[in-house]
Amino acid sequence: MSIRPEQPEDAPVIDALLRAAFGGDQEARLVQRLRAEPGFDARLSLVFVDVDRVVGHILFSPIFIESATARTDALALAPLAVRPDVQRQGIGTALAREGLEVCRALGHGIVVVVGEPAYYSRFGFLPAGNAGVRAPFPVPDEVFQILELRASALAGVSGVVRYPPAFTEVV
Repeated sequence: MSIRPEQPEDAPVIDALLRAAFGGDQEARLVQRLRAEPGFDARLSLVFVDVDRVVGHILFSPIFIESATARTDALALAPLAVRPDVQRQGIGTALAREGLEVCRALGHGIVVVVGEPAYYSRFGFLPAGNAGVRAPFPVPDEVFQILELRASALAGVSGVVRYPPAFTEVV
């Protein structure tokens, strides 16, 4: 078992994995669109390989937090998926931990996620509203979460998260 950056030949397998995990094609279309964005970084698109089979995927995409006076770079964690037949075996957790370490090693300071608080809190995510960061769409406060990857990365940061167009174009 290993975690590595996605390779071009992984794209169809990742698409199939996302369709299976989410029961539709919205997330697969999102990832396809994000790959075409100028800020796409394949080092932030990781796969979990079991023997010779991709069974999990996580993607971090560039976003920014915008206030009236500043713009702060950040990343969005979306999506995180594991094949249904191997869920609940720690693959998602391993992908999230490794992915966050890669983000940190590459110098990123902030990650935002829309997800289950009980799951993402184990990695240190907290409600984004507590940090003065808001979603650009209606979402319950507790599921819109933020993580500081390095000390003081959120100091003086507040505003609305701005996602790349791909996030709104596939909905």
